Amino acid sequence: MDGDDVIERFRAGDADAVRAVYREYGGAVTTVARSMVRDPELVADIVQQTFVKAWRSIGTFDGTRAFAPWLYSIARNTAIDAIRSESRPTRGGHEPETDRAVDGPTLEETWERHEIRRALDRLPADEREVMRRSHLLGETHEHIASALGVPVGTVKSRSSRAHRRLAADLAHLAPNRTSAPAVQVHEDRP
Repeated sequence: MDGDDVIERFRAGDADAVRAVYREYGGAVTTVARSMVRDPELVADIVQQTFVKAWRSIGTFDGTRAFAPWLYSIARNTAIDAIRSESRPTRGGHEPETDRAVDGPTLEETWERHEIRRALDRLPADEREVMRRSHLLGETHEHIASALGVPVGTVKSRSSRAHRRLAADLAHLAPNRTSAPAVQVHEDRP
């Protein structure tokens, strides 16, 4: 993303710039929302509201500072507002609401998930599809080969290449280990 130019175009409401900002930061904003809220529909609402609020308040953005932290703080505040809104009592005959403690992921876990999603997104489409089918859907190599119309050996090759790429891309997550961390792919990915 060409930083200042895109932000200025975003400020002006340029549709391409809005899409570019969303492409660049949408995954991270989703990760911030997911770290605080479990309901996928509410997460989607938070992401949408974050970008609308960012666009509306871009005039308050200090261009001498980094854009990402400013956007993430909007996402965090939007998630907090959504949580507060969801926790307000409703009227009518229903079971009384009760509070319970929720242990969410740590900031480090959230960041690692984001890094894993970015690494998966950087895979070539054919390798990413093999990873999705294998790890998300639990399909065998034979089933994947049949579904994609390719030989089983091709599926195995793509899987092997994808694992090597991911291990290299994610090595920074495990600097003290001799190998990269196990890749966990979550089904609730947008």
